[in-house]
Amino acid sequence: MANFDVIETGIEGKVQVIPSRDLNSEETVPFTLPKATLPFGLPPVLKSLEETIEDLLTSPEKLPIHNSYKYQRFIPRVSQPERLYSLDVTPVPTTIVVNRNPTTGKLIGFSEEFVQDSGTSAKNSTSLRRPPGPPEDSIRGSSTNFPFWPGGLDEPDLVSLSSCTKEEKIDLENDLLEVPPGFSHGVSTFSSKQLSKILDIKEQPSVIDLKDLLAVDDLIDFGEEDELEKPEVKKEPNAVIDVDPQQKNAIDEIIKLDERIEPASDDHQMASHQNVEQFAIKVDTNSPVDDFHEKIPNMAYKWPFELDVFQKQAILKLENHENVFVAAHTSAGKTVVAEYAIALSLKHMTRTIYTSPIKALSNQKFRDFKSTFEDVGLITGDVQINSQAACLIMTTEILRSMLYGGSDVIRDLEWVIFDEVHYINDVERGVVWEEVLIMLPQHVSIILLSATVPNSMEFADWVGQTKKKLVYVVSTQKRPVPLEHFLYTGNSSKTSNELFLLVDDSKNFLTQGTAQAVPVKTDTIMLTLYSVHIVIHCYNKAVEAKKGRPVKPTQAYGAKGQRAITTSNQDKNVWLSVVEMLRKKDKLPVVAFTFSKKRIEENAQHMKSVDLLTASEKSEVHIFFQKSISRLKGGDRKLPQVLHMIDLLKRGFGVHHSGVLPILKEVVEMLFQKGLVKASIETFAMGVNMPARTVVFDSTRKHDGTNFRDLLPGEYVQMAGRAGRRGKDKTGTVIILCKADVPQMADLHHMMLGKPMLLQSKFRLTYTMILNLLRVEQLHVEDMMKRSFSEFHSQKDQSKHKETLEKLIKKMGNMPEVIDYSGDLEQYYRMCEEYNNLRHKLQDVIMSHPQALKMLVAGRVIIIDTREHVFTLAILLQSNSISTKNRTFTALILCEQKQDVEWNRLNKSDDPEPQIYPEDGSPIVKPFRTNQLYRPEGPCPSCEIIKVKTADIFLLTTKTIKVNADRIIDDIRKRQQPRFRNDPPGQSTSVACQELLRLTEANLDGLPGLDPIKDLHIRDVELVEEFRRLNFLEESLPTYNCVQHPNFEENFELLRANMKLTDQYNKMKYLLSDQSLQLLPEYQQRIQVLHKLEYIDLSNTVQLKGRVACEISSQELIITELVFHNALTELHPTEIAATLSCVVFEQKRCSEPNLSPCLKKCKDEFLKIAENIGVLQRQCGLLIPVDDYVDQFHFGLMEVVFEWARGMPFAEITELTDVQEGIIVRCIQRLDETLKDVRNAARIIGDPTLYQKMEEASTMIKRDIVFAASLYTQ
Repeated sequence: MANFDVIETGIEGKVQVIPSRDLNSEETVPFTLPKATLPFGLPPVLKSLEETIEDLLTSPEKLPIHNSYKYQRFIPRVSQPERLYSLDVTPVPTTIVVNRNPTTGKLIGFSEEFVQDSGTSAKNSTSLRRPPGPPEDSIRGSSTNFPFWPGGLDEPDLVSLSSCTKEEKIDLENDLLEVPPGFSHGVSTFSSKQLSKILDIKEQPSVIDLKDLLAVDDLIDFGEEDELEKPEVKKEPNAVIDVDPQQKNAIDEIIKLDERIEPASDDHQMASHQNVEQFAIKVDTNSPVDDFHEKIPNMAYKWPFELDVFQKQAILKLENHENVFVAAHTSAGKTVVAEYAIALSLKHMTRTIYTSPIKALSNQKFRDFKSTFEDVGLITGDVQINSQAACLIMTTEILRSMLYGGSDVIRDLEWVIFDEVHYINDVERGVVWEEVLIMLPQHVSIILLSATVPNSMEFADWVGQTKKKLVYVVSTQKRPVPLEHFLYTGNSSKTSNELFLLVDDSKNFLTQGTAQAVPVKTDTIMLTLYSVHIVIHCYNKAVEAKKGRPVKPTQAYGAKGQRAITTSNQDKNVWLSVVEMLRKKDKLPVVAFTFSKKRIEENAQHMKSVDLLTASEKSEVHIFFQKSISRLKGGDRKLPQVLHMIDLLKRGFGVHHSGVLPILKEVVEMLFQKGLVKASIETFAMGVNMPARTVVFDSTRKHDGTNFRDLLPGEYVQMAGRAGRRGKDKTGTVIILCKADVPQMADLHHMMLGKPMLLQSKFRLTYTMILNLLRVEQLHVEDMMKRSFSEFHSQKDQSKHKETLEKLIKKMGNMPEVIDYSGDLEQYYRMCEEYNNLRHKLQDVIMSHPQALKMLVAGRVIIIDTREHVFTLAILLQSNSISTKNRTFTALILCEQKQDVEWNRLNKSDDPEPQIYPEDGSPIVKPFRTNQLYRPEGPCPSCEIIKVKTADIFLLTTKTIKVNADRIIDDIRKRQQPRFRNDPPGQSTSVACQELLRLTEANLDGLPGLDPIKDLHIRDVELVEEFRRLNFLEESLPTYNCVQHPNFEENFELLRANMKLTDQYNKMKYLLSDQSLQLLPEYQQRIQVLHKLEYIDLSNTVQLKGRVACEISSQELIITELVFHNALTELHPTEIAATLSCVVFEQKRCSEPNLSPCLKKCKDEFLKIAENIGVLQRQCGLLIPVDDYVDQFHFGLMEVVFEWARGMPFAEITELTDVQEGIIVRCIQRLDETLKDVRNAARIIGDPTLYQKMEEASTMIKRDIVFAASLYTQ
């Protein structure tokens, strides 16, 4: 019977009966089915099949395919540490060179030669032999590039470093550090010399004292006191017990005043450096160069006129590739030198960079050189034209950026021309000139063009020493067109002829006492201001003319008291009369300097009734003006300033100042050069080429940002130098308007004929400079500071200091060692040194005190302490001078009995014999003496009269003696005569001597002195503390053990000689170290700021924030902090532009902007970050007040920039503020440069959002008249 099985079919409890399989069949794999364990299947406890399917359809995530455990597995990580290392193949350091026969060219063989600088790049090397960088960085460079090695700075190479390592002799006693870096003190052990000294002590045949042996423990210093660094000296046995006579003579020579080593002089005159190598050579410009064309038969460039002597001399130096400093007056022809350098670079197929202080001058020079040379380019903050040209025109800031960025343009550079070098005196931007001159590579030659300055040799010497090259100074005082200076006092057509000659074209002064002019040279005239005998004749006439026509001026307050200021109507009359006078005398065109933009506009309005142009000239002006503004939009052409300017130009007038739109300023300049502008009213525009026949000064006083002052001679000379056109005018006319009163004669003389301002260093540290140098390990900020113009004289004496140091080391080697048995001799010496210095300081205070001066009367008993009279009583007889500083006194003093009283010392010299003073002016250190008065030997001591200085008076006692000073002096003078030599002293002299002797014998321990607090009523807290310190020293010095030693005097004298040399040695070491740099404390403070802001780490390595700051050209700290605080990322591009406008807007006073809540929030956030930076700087020690740092940011144009970025027309923009149009344009142009800097910073930190917003903000503001192309580049 067949068997059956029951199986389940599904999950609902249904079963099915099927035949069973035979397990004994031949099937290899028996087929089995799941059998039911119950006769009726499972109970219906699970979902039905329909429910399950519906559940899976409605919730597909429950499908089995979503069970990750079926395909998820753990893959163990395989460690591969080698992937963390860069295993690039090292560049091959050698190359195969083919050797050929130089005659036939036949191959001879091959040789392997070493390739220098293999593996270098712009990211790791400062060598000029490194491969060029990417093409996009070839012009401006990159903030990640290394700069090329500065010229004049010793470049370390592998060969020199290896040779130094082999040959350098290490002094294990003096050259090793005793204090580890970062520790406050270290462990100092005794040297071999000290050890030998100990051995010498043990070998002494004398009696051994236990105290001396115990003193050996004091030779080991465990950091409680720093040991003075001393060079190694030879051992001198028996140094104190038996001093060799030769050593004794050496000590005596050191003590002598005439044999002491003189320190480096503080005198900055060139005469003090005669023994130092001079790098500046003055070229004789008085002798003609007859063989000029023989020396240069094929000139690189020729002019259609004969060159001046100074131009020929400069060109000769350029042909020899020498560095040249050309100092000449305005319009003297300095540009000829620049043109020849450009021509030479074209001939040599190299490059020249011409730098100027301002962008406007760069544009003008681009046009001038473009008309002369074809291959000329221009690089400014927003424009690059033909950047691959052989001659590049740029501002000095652009060149500095190229040098720090390692631009490949520097490789091909032959000349760098610095125009307007006297601009180095500018406080804000003068440091740029010094940075560029220091950073230029060695192969670049330098041409400096400047107005005449008194210290051109000094400045050229600094440049030469910095670059280790000779600099030839070509200077001339000759003007191609001489000037005549006038005073104008007219104010109407009737008085328009009141023009008085003050200085003629030969610089002759007219005096009242002579009929003809008396020639006086400019550089030798000494005008006595208070003399009534020398009066300029024309000056008196001008004053009389003004007195005959009095005005009723208003009053203004200034540095010199009240100054008269005329009214607007009076100004109008003066200007109308002077313009009419100039037109009648054919003195047009004229440049009128007015030092106020408001007054310029007022003076222009006064000229509405004057027309200086013909009909044809008006037409030419109209055509040129319309062509110039044709690129502007229709709305911009109808701006009020544009319409006002065309009205002025059609009448022959022009206005030129910072408030005028740049395109309009260029129109005025070009029309003036064409002769279509007859009168231009302007402020001081440096270097702009606008020569005129006449220059008029509206005033001789200007506001320099702080207060009103007279024009400096350099300013007056440069502005007056515009008068006189070379080749057109025989003389130039300079007129000073005397509208209310005539300026003082002394002021006029100083302004016209005074010496121009010296070239002075304005070098200062900036965070950008520090970070740019710190990112290059081989360069140091200290080297930049050393080579600055401010450190020139101290660094120039380095060789002299080194020689002095070598002499000191030799002298110290010959000095015997001092054995301090008591252990406190050196401390005693230092305390005596402090006592002597403090006593002389307080003595000067007492002797200059008014109360003490009242007590310095005849009869006052004083104590004298000089080299000849040690602690001796004296009586004051009279005071010999009025000056407190140089006051001397005649005193009667006790002395030994002499047959010949030395009265001749009183007659021969007015000054007493000085004490011996070391180099720093402090007195020679002497051991402290008790107040034991000197008592002359013998029963009848005599008296003598001496002259003493205030420094010789040790003490003012409370005692006074009634004496007849005149009789005493007459008596001693009488006995000086041979026939009265044996006469007895007079009664007055005898009484005074006896009283002095009685006081001495009765008070051998000293007389009480005037108490500075009770008697002189000194209340200054610091002085009172110093007097108490002096009293403490007087009480403590006698308690030292060394004063009880039998050889104390000899030991102290020997120690003084040693300490004197040691102090001088330490001083020379200090002067040769970086610690002597003036700006080193500020540098360390700025380093602390960068540490705390995390721009650099503890090893001064530049971090990410520091790299970002290197991209920012100005205000790098605040902008970097804004970037890292995400203060800009969340803002709209228009808001970003408005916020950053405060960084570039410099005008302090303007109308308050109407800011939206969002802009107010941005402003508050900006001020908060700025305040945090200011507080941090103060905490680190920088002397920049927090308020001053915050107040330098001005928010007056936030609304203007915001609306401009939103697309508002410029005509409506000008109605939002009272800031003039030209300043608005300049601010937005500079803002575009800042936005580009922040864009580059965003690229470095990898913030694409901020990068995109900076691009959008730059695009939004870069439109219309603000970024209209310069006319000079068309």
